[in-house]
Amino acid sequence: MPRILIVDDDDDIRALLSRFLEKHGFDVEGCASGAEMDARLARSGFQLIILDVMLPDEDGFSICRRIREAQQTPVIMLTGVAETTDRIVGLELGADDYVTKPFDARELLARVRAVIRRTSASPKTAEPGFVLRFSGWSLDILKRELRSSDHTLTPLSTGEFDLLVTFAQHPQRVLTREQLIDLARGRYHDAFDRSIDVQVSRLRRKIEEDPSDPDIIRTVRNVGYIFSTQVQRS
Repeated sequence: MPRILIVDDDDDIRALLSRFLEKHGFDVEGCASGAEMDARLARSGFQLIILDVMLPDEDGFSICRRIREAQQTPVIMLTGVAETTDRIVGLELGADDYVTKPFDARELLARVRAVIRRTSASPKTAEPGFVLRFSGWSLDILKRELRSSDHTLTPLSTGEFDLLVTFAQHPQRVLTREQLIDLARGRYHDAFDRSIDVQVSRLRRKIEEDPSDPDIIRTVRNVGYIFSTQVQRS
């Protein structure tokens, strides 16, 4: 039973989400602050964190940054502000998805399932070529790990990993933003074009020698992106 931690200082929302997600087969815990979240994470692990942006002791953006520095647990952020800028900030910090309040519980459930499905994919469903090698990097699809030529592990958020797998499975082919969204996240996802640009920017900072002049993920003006390097499967 997948375990979810809800971090939200609104008791009603926390209780409502807990009951709804438990009804659909999840083991749910809730807390109202960043300090409480730290205590829960220290005691046990979770498959997903649903994190509110507005918290009494520390804002959700800061908490998301701390989570990403310490672990790769997927994060879905909740906010009461429907501002594109806030969504971009959340993605820049490594959030895997972003939901604006008020939200439909069924939509959130679909997003929760999608994120957990991507991060716990069965080896039987993985495509042939479990390790993809390119430009000195090794991308292990089953372990969900990216390692450099000296075997150093490079942390990736769920969204970054899925996008990199999509690129590596379609090398030397121009992909539009819409195609990248469909291939990496599924057609249900309503991500806006800018979210793909943010994820690409984050990936470049991690895998390119010079992110400002990328050799691996190149921009095709007015179209999308191309993964220009050779990829080997093993």
